[in-house]
Amino acid sequence: MAGEVDKLKGKIKEVAGAATDDKKTENEGKLDQVKGHLKGAGENIKERAKEALGKATDKAKDASEKAEESTRGDPDHHD
Repeated sequence: MAGEVDKLKGKIKEVAGAATDDKKTENEGKLDQVKGHLKGAGENIKERAKEALGKATDKAKDASEKAEESTRGDPDHHD
């Protein structure tokens, strides 16, 4: 979400800078937009990592439960 705010803020600065022929403000706006895109990409990577870790944890838990069932001779366990 913070990335979207930076992109919007940057676009406003860019347009204001272009309208007033203020290259510094225009360039700051472009930089803010890039910063927003990078924040968004970082959030996306973070979310994907959480999902992957969750899946790996689930698989490890399932494997552990199966191993435990097989070692204690669980009567509900069917091959």
